[in-house]
Amino acid sequence: MKLVRYGEIGHERPGLIDEAGVLRDLSSLVSDIAGKVLLPESLARLRAVDTEELLPVEGTPRLGACVGHVGKFVCIGLNYTDHALEAGLPIPEEPVIFMKPTSCIVGPNDNVEIPRGATKTDWEVELGIVIGKPAKYIAVEDAYAHVAGYCVVNDVSERGFQLERGGTWDKGKGCDTFGPIGPWLVTTDEIPDPQTLDMWLEVDGVRRQSGSTRTMIFDVPTLVSYVSQFMSLQPGDIITTGTPPGVGLGMKPPVYLTAGQTMRLSVSGLGVQEQRLVAAG
Repeated sequence: MKLVRYGEIGHERPGLIDEAGVLRDLSSLVSDIAGKVLLPESLARLRAVDTEELLPVEGTPRLGACVGHVGKFVCIGLNYTDHALEAGLPIPEEPVIFMKPTSCIVGPNDNVEIPRGATKTDWEVELGIVIGKPAKYIAVEDAYAHVAGYCVVNDVSERGFQLERGGTWDKGKGCDTFGPIGPWLVTTDEIPDPQTLDMWLEVDGVRRQSGSTRTMIFDVPTLVSYVSQFMSLQPGDIITTGTPPGVGLGMKPPVYLTAGQTMRLSVSGLGVQEQRLVAAG
């Protein structure tokens, strides 16, 4: 299934995209794409529904973040060998974990705001893992059973805040609008192998990133298992898995985003995002 949330900010409704690409409303069955709705048994009930009986949604409404009420937004840094090298950092021996505050989450096509004082705002196309079954201390071989599905994430970053202001990376990762998610939450039955997905990102139509999840240092089950050793995972938590090479920081000389530009990005089978850059008010 391709699950979505649509409507104005703060008033999103649950929906799905049917096989013909038609957006259909799910609000007669669930209140949101969030929490217990992502449990395996809940997804199984939705999967059994005859989509022809669901009301189609007219027009082209705004799409919100494909998961509502996210509890934790866990990020993995330097998870592609080439990206670590372009950042001038050593290949990690264990996954690098940091967090993005959930207040940064926006819809896949919402504007991205360049914060006040920012001069090095950067892009990162990533595969996001959406947790469905809660647990902690998950074994690697059991990890897929805890995944509800996958989505596109743009891990927008302010490199000046991240790398030049002391402390952890979080201050350059968590600014408002720095977490576009979606357009779809694609359930695992449609993505049998998340390690074979191509991904790309363009800025103003110029291809900046081209990569594949094949080259991840730590794969999806390893990451789910690893993160669960340090925190419990709950339905609707998101783990975003790192970015391939081609970020602005790694260019010579570095190239960063400015107001008025447009980012467009995708991961195979998970849809396309598009965001316009705007200056902070």
